[in-house]
Amino acid sequence: MEQNSGKASRAGGAIIAFTIMAGAIVGNHYGQPSMGMLIGTGAGVAIATILYLIDRSRR
Repeated sequence: MEQNSGKASRAGGAIIAFTIMAGAIVGNHYGQPSMGMLIGTGAGVAIATILYLIDRSRR
């Protein structure tokens, strides 16, 4: 399947994975790794959504 657009889209999955791990590490420092994972997941999803909207507006 060919992609008509000359610009490649950005992947948000790596950002979500990184923020989940970072949130767990920071949360563990404060004694709340589960809360850190939840905050990291929320931040990662928000960043991935922003990247998606930016890519969508470019097309």
